[in-house]
Amino acid sequence: MKEPTTMTSLTDAAPSDLARAQRKARRTHALNRVASGLTAVGLGWLAPLLRLAAGENPRVQAVELWRQMGIPLTAILLFLAAWAWAAPQVHTSLGAIPGPAQVWEQATNLYADHKAERAKEAAFYDRQAKRNAETLAKDPAAEVKTRPYAGKPTYLDQIVTSLKTVFTGFLIGGLIAVPLGVACGLSRTVNAAMNPLIQLFKPVSPLAWLPLVTMVVSATVSSDNPTFDKSFLTSAITVTLCSLWPTLINTAVGVSSIDKDLMNVGKVLQLSGLTMVRRLVLPSSLPFIFTGLRLSLGVGWMVLIAAEMLAQNPGLGKFVWDEFQNGSSNSLAKIMVAVFTIGLIGFLLDRVMLAFQTAVTHTGNR
Repeated sequence: MKEPTTMTSLTDAAPSDLARAQRKARRTHALNRVASGLTAVGLGWLAPLLRLAAGENPRVQAVELWRQMGIPLTAILLFLAAWAWAAPQVHTSLGAIPGPAQVWEQATNLYADHKAERAKEAAFYDRQAKRNAETLAKDPAAEVKTRPYAGKPTYLDQIVTSLKTVFTGFLIGGLIAVPLGVACGLSRTVNAAMNPLIQLFKPVSPLAWLPLVTMVVSATVSSDNPTFDKSFLTSAITVTLCSLWPTLINTAVGVSSIDKDLMNVGKVLQLSGLTMVRRLVLPSSLPFIFTGLRLSLGVGWMVLIAAEMLAQNPGLGKFVWDEFQNGSSNSLAKIMVAVFTIGLIGFLLDRVMLAFQTAVTHTGNR
């Protein structure tokens, strides 16, 4: 009588274990997808915390958390300590190199200046609004005007200007580079024609392009209420000329490396050229394209700062040059604030592109 009971308990336990294994597999798959997304946006250190909350091996997750967050934080603290120790020992014509405390102080001062400038702007428009209201109250037919605020751009304004410029140049470069790269990857003739031009212009420095672009923009863009400022166009076109090459090259490599069997299937199905590019070529080469776009955006950001410094166009580059020319006791600290801002924005731009790539492409893990 005991033997059937034992067999029944084993058969009952098997479905329970199978269901438990399936739930664990689904949870692991979901955690891996979340971890991939967090890593793409630079928050990979949250993944071990999520796995700990889900009941994963605490020892393994603690080691991973130390690798993801502990080691980088330790490295940053060591860097700050070395900087704080070495900075006072280096003297320049403007005094000693500022340490972390002085740089942080100037960063807060720049933000306070921005808030004060915005308060002045709001007060300026309030005064105009009251004056215009009084004028209209006396004479409803009177013509009133609202003059634009002509205050000095703040540090945050310069950041916004640089971001607008780099994205404009980057988008123009991408719209040029991706179609050309697809054409080069699909056609040996086009590739043979474009390759000498790519090799010729790819190494050209932005400092060489800038005078030419400045002269062309000055000769072709009217100064009477232009749609875009000349300084904006000059910087954006310079970014385009210097940043499109990584995207063009990577797109061509990605397209040329597509499986020939896949292309043959498209020919058998008698797909049109445009349909093959849209359905087969672009999806298969997206990882290469996004690698090129990430490189192009990084190159464009570096080129923009140099162009703004040289041409004195509005943006972070001009801010750095103005502080260098200013020569005040706080100039070095403000320049270092700009240096860290440029690096942080460059990192965030790369994270944005990586997150976008993760969202629109597929790999073996997702």
